[in-house]
Amino acid sequence: MKNFVLTVSCKSTRGIVAALSGYLAEQGCNIVDSSQFDDLDTGRFFMRISFLSEEGKGLDALEEGLKPIADRFEMTTEIHDGSERMKVLLMVSRFGHCLNDLLYRWKIGALPIDIVGVVSNHFDYQKVVVNHDIPFHHIPVTKENKARAEARIMDVVEQTGTELIVLARYMQVLSDVMCSRMSGRIINIHHSFLPSFKGANPYKQAYQRGVKLIGATAHYVTADLDEGPIIEQDIARITHAQSAEDYVSIGRDVESQVLARAIHAHIHRRVFLNGNRTVVFPASPGSYASERMG
Repeated sequence: MKNFVLTVSCKSTRGIVAALSGYLAEQGCNIVDSSQFDDLDTGRFFMRISFLSEEGKGLDALEEGLKPIADRFEMTTEIHDGSERMKVLLMVSRFGHCLNDLLYRWKIGALPIDIVGVVSNHFDYQKVVVNHDIPFHHIPVTKENKARAEARIMDVVEQTGTELIVLARYMQVLSDVMCSRMSGRIINIHHSFLPSFKGANPYKQAYQRGVKLIGATAHYVTADLDEGPIIEQDIARITHAQSAEDYVSIGRDVESQVLARAIHAHIHRRVFLNGNRTVVFPASPGSYASERMG
């Protein structure tokens, strides 16, 4: 039996859940997990259904049969084969904690993705990447060659069939053109001190101000720097007895965990864009193990 994931977004109205569940039952499918949300402010409806095709109906047939319902409710729908892993391109500069964390999770099967390559504007992590049998692309970026560098990155995206770009502490600002072209398909991670501590050494600035909470934010990249829809956040409590170096160490650990959780939610189709916000359905206790193993 094949596992599929159906995602739906549309205007909220009566009969949506009944229509979808009825259709899947008619097609010999068994729903194993379902989440839904009505945004009362915007009038939008979001739903994610994980189901088994118990009578052998394939992806194409399921998509074709769903069209009348999608047209009736003016839905945006997608059905994904749960066994297919998303193709992900990682990008990094000189801070490697997030990259190393993702490579480890990927290696042990805790993050079921296909890493199609790593792009960096430096050579610091070339050996680490190559030792994992992953293609490494050194693409230096300067003010003079920025457009050409982004064109090379997009060539890598197209050649590898990249579905998601992860900025694992990639310290270059992407152009509006690239942000628009990859809208909803680039995830970034940064500390959660913005806008209080901008620029260099934010953790040092936080230490000097006696901050008691530090954290990290993972979000989709948009043309507005560090203001894209938020996917995941977390914090850690700090005491007066900890040093600026402790801030950095703790902060990097939080960044790594938050980024991994954001990627996990995205690759399992649990994140829905809702204007400047996101709807993020949690992994249910019964579904997490199967998600973890892809």
